[in-house]
Amino acid sequence: MIHLVLQEKLQQTVLALMPDADVSSVLVRPCPEPKFGDYQSNALMGLAKRNQLNPRELAAQVVDQLDVDDYCEPIKIAGPGFLNFRLKTEALSDALVGAAKGEHLFYRTATDPRTIVIDYSSPNVAKPMHVGHIRSTILGSTLAKAFRLLGHSVVTDNHIGDWGTQFGKLLVGWKEYLDRDALGRDALAEMERLYKLINSACELDEIVLIRARSELVKLQSGDIENLAIWNEMIELSRHQFDEIYGRLGVDFDETLGESFYNDRLKGVVDELVTQGIAEESDGAQVVFFNHHKSLKKHPAIVQKSDGAANYTTTDLATLEHRKKSWQPSEVIYVTDGRQQLHFQQLFELYNRWKPGHGMKLNHVWFGAILGEDGKPFKTRSGEIIRLSGLLNEAEQRAFDAVSEKNPNLPEEERRHIACVVGIGAIKYADLSGNRQSDYVFNWDTMLALVGNTAPYLLYAFTRIRSIFRKLGDESLTRPESFALAQAEELTLAKHLLRFGLVLELVIDECRPNYLCNYLYELAGHFASFYENCPVLQAEGDIRMQRLALCDLAGKVLNTGLETLGLETTERM
Repeated sequence: MIHLVLQEKLQQTVLALMPDADVSSVLVRPCPEPKFGDYQSNALMGLAKRNQLNPRELAAQVVDQLDVDDYCEPIKIAGPGFLNFRLKTEALSDALVGAAKGEHLFYRTATDPRTIVIDYSSPNVAKPMHVGHIRSTILGSTLAKAFRLLGHSVVTDNHIGDWGTQFGKLLVGWKEYLDRDALGRDALAEMERLYKLINSACELDEIVLIRARSELVKLQSGDIENLAIWNEMIELSRHQFDEIYGRLGVDFDETLGESFYNDRLKGVVDELVTQGIAEESDGAQVVFFNHHKSLKKHPAIVQKSDGAANYTTTDLATLEHRKKSWQPSEVIYVTDGRQQLHFQQLFELYNRWKPGHGMKLNHVWFGAILGEDGKPFKTRSGEIIRLSGLLNEAEQRAFDAVSEKNPNLPEEERRHIACVVGIGAIKYADLSGNRQSDYVFNWDTMLALVGNTAPYLLYAFTRIRSIFRKLGDESLTRPESFALAQAEELTLAKHLLRFGLVLELVIDECRPNYLCNYLYELAGHFASFYENCPVLQAEGDIRMQRLALCDLAGKVLNTGLETLGLETTERM
């Protein structure tokens, strides 16, 4: 939180010298080289350049008027105008005392909270969730937790695929080949079987395809029998989806499928045509982006030549519903990178349809999960990996590892630890890298007890908890100050202070890997502190202060892991 005070004071000083300056880019960030200081700002160089000033002279004027003596040693000007801030031990101590008293945990909630809609997961009805759904589900859930932690209002919406041409084929299969016993055992597997069966039949026999189209028209026209079957498909699918979400600890405020927007689609197309945005082309209604360089060769269809709508039409109606229902300042879509063109078109089209809508439209995209061979992650037979099976294997592998390490623990406790570690390992492996990069799925890496992994961080948390178990009934006393006399204490304290800054970066850039890296470094700093600074063996005020540091490190680690969607455990 100290960085926010420094940043606000720096912005105020700049405005006093340059009243017309845009200080939104005047930021204070951690110094990449600790030998130069704890925090740094390079913003004055850009300001000076834009105003044709000497950057070092501007820096000198700012430093002359910037009053941060309560927090920092004298500010150093480096190079062409960098400002380097080194914190005073007293300021660190005050921040730690406030955290120990429960006044804060090194982050500040928003004074002007925003409303954010996050669209993620979005499986298709009648199809099992597979490994391809894991990244959107985990990333979206983590972003929602991070925004909420910092005081923002979040609406999470699971925009499930519950409408479209596949239901004609499913209806034929359901009526002619449904195995009710198989449906009871595994509804999604049975519906997937029916779809594959009829899809293959359609390719061989046009009569079957005509029948499927006829069933779809009946569904879309409100046929009672087909609607009843369709509703049963949705309920069965949602039940199995909810089982997966329950295991992942993921939930949603809304689950509004594509069908929810059906009655809005004609009005959307009519408005686009009336406003001259969409025009007829080969019988379809199309939007051209002639004045948009990257989209010029990629027109968007909003109504097919047969009169049917498509994803673009539905997504436009969805955006308008979200605008009217929640008045969000931002709408975030979490999908894989293959949908980048679609969202570029969607955002440009919505901006033309509803100019001045005031929402930030953000496509948070991610790369693919690869197998050891560098190809998309599938079974050895080339099948898509079902998510339920992946989670089962994660828990079993973790159970085997826990049983080998702690065979004397009761089986029920080993099962619980395996669930926490196994599911946590999958989540963390997904979140810890740059989301826009592909990553290789490797069980040995993600379940390792060393390196930047969930088991390493969970084990670090159990080590901290073990310290307090050893205290027994002894109560934790809050220090009135922290001496921070040893280098490892100082390093740990400074790292704790950066928790809030990292959380802000996570929501600003929608990159949870910043938090993963922070927690990994925190675990390393704590290990160094614990090895070099006796805690339970210390005496008097030093013992009290070090126990408080352990407690704060544990709370930050726990809060960070919770934000990433990871459960913790007392033992491993």
